[in-house]
Amino acid sequence: MPSTDTSRQSQPRYSGIPTFMRVPCAASPQEVDIAIAGVPFDGGVSARPGARYGPREMRNLSSMTRAIHPVTRFDPFAACRVGDIGDVPFSSVYELERAHEDIRRFLAPYYAAGKKVLAAGGDHSISFPILQAIAPRRPLGMVHIDAHTDTWDAFSGSKFSHGSPFRRAVEAGLIDPRRCIQIGIRGAQNSDEGWRYSLEQGMRVVFMDEFDALGAAAVAAEARRVIGSGPAYLTVDVDGLDPAYAPGTGTPEIGGLTTREALALLRGLDGLDLVGADVVEVAPPYDPSGNTALVGATLMYECLCLLARGAAGQRPDAQCAAAAG
Repeated sequence: MPSTDTSRQSQPRYSGIPTFMRVPCAASPQEVDIAIAGVPFDGGVSARPGARYGPREMRNLSSMTRAIHPVTRFDPFAACRVGDIGDVPFSSVYELERAHEDIRRFLAPYYAAGKKVLAAGGDHSISFPILQAIAPRRPLGMVHIDAHTDTWDAFSGSKFSHGSPFRRAVEAGLIDPRRCIQIGIRGAQNSDEGWRYSLEQGMRVVFMDEFDALGAAAVAAEARRVIGSGPAYLTVDVDGLDPAYAPGTGTPEIGGLTTREALALLRGLDGLDLVGADVVEVAPPYDPSGNTALVGATLMYECLCLLARGAAGQRPDAQCAAAAG
């Protein structure tokens, strides 16, 4: 499989047109094996906006990315052609469902061509149109890292907010709830509707107290058990992390994952058949330090490694399994 042109990575980090991880720009599915896309949309938030700026700042902070993984020694850029396909162009950011259609329309040709897409949000409502763009023949499994289940029915009259994407995905037959695991769930709610829906549909919900009791390695093993050998999607909301590590997000909840736990958890997913992934809810206006965008960009690199190892047909090794410990 051809590799990525990484000549830009040898240039000063502060120079050149910023792209995700300094990979080349791409304009068509034929140019890439894995496409990285920005989805600068936060019209589905229930509280604080700002995630529309997430892709731009994650691009900027992803200039800190280096190629070779410190644990697996895997180089995703050598294994696959990775390209930045730019941001979803929106025809109407003030109409939620039309904006979702723009996302689906932009990404569908890449999935139809058999490519994988790593998306940077944007609020979590974008995951539903991404799953629509994948258009799986059979419902996908899903690993979902988040403080919230995002399986509420409606918010302020809308069924497509960032609190509802995975309820809509179950209803549309895009994900199989029995092959879904939600990790890091916590925080008081005014209604147990979301928790109850996930559990009643058969999702494996790992609340944060259980994560603390089991540890990252055991939870990663549980995720691999739930997903099994079939294709799956990976979605990471940065509010799954404690706001001490990722304060720049719209709905922070204290008591979340540390950055080390998040890295160990993702590394423990190696070997899953992942067809795509997203990292969402980075809202730079709430973190002038840029740390949350750096966290988001780093998690994107970890997701890229998982996608690229699968695309290259590489098997997980003992080093990666040890990383989850």
